[in-house]
Order: sequence, then C-alpha cells, then structure tokens
Amino acid sequence: MIEWFVAILLVSGAIFMLLAAVGVLRFPDLFSRMHATTKASSFGAGLMLLSVILHVQELFIILEAMIVLIFIFLTAPVASHMIGRAAYFLQVPLWKGTIIDELHDRYNLHNHTLASESPDSATD
Repeated sequence: MIEWFVAILLVSGAIFMLLAAVGVLRFPDLFSRMHATTKASSFGAGLMLLSVILHVQELFIILEAMIVLIFIFLTAPVASHMIGRAAYFLQVPLWKGTIIDELHDRYNLHNHTLASESPDSATD
C-alpha cells in the first residue's frame, strides 16, 4: 500500500516540476517565470522528498530529506525575491500586458529607497 503512495507522490512531484519547466518556457517575462519556478518546483521537490521519506523509512535518510526540504522552502522564495529585486533595479522590461506596477512611482532607482504611503492615503 505504501508503494502506491510513494508512486503517487513521485508522479505528482514530477508533474509539478514539469509545470515549472513549462512555465519557464511559456511565461512572457522574468517576473512571471520566477513565480512559476519558485512555487511549482519547490512543491514538486517537496512531494518527491516526501516520497523518499515514505519509501526508505530510515532515520538518517528522513533527517536528510527534511533538512533538504526545509532548505528548499527557506531559500527558494528569498532567492526569487532577490533576483526580482535586482531585475527591477536593472529595469528589466515588464510584459506588455502588465497592468499594475506598484513600485513605479514609489521606488527611487538612484538610492534604492521605497517611499512609503502617507498616513492620509492609507485606507481601512
């Protein structure tokens, strides 16, 4: 019975990894591609590591897989954020269909500061 769960987790993980790869190929700009790779590949790797934990069931392997899983879920969003921030600094063009750029009037590219909203304009 556990082999079925392992197989389902492996196939699901592979599908999410495939979706991440397709997202890199199909999405129009860097920011969309980063979203696809960070979310889908992290989840796919998590499913695959969970299948390893279920299949092997040895303490050392479980600890290793958990450490790798924690590392992936801690570093992937941070790395994606830093790449996106650097791309915005370098003025990598947004997709022509982008509707909202919330940083456009609030971000100073010369000194890399973000102007916060004034208390008057904040809505409840």
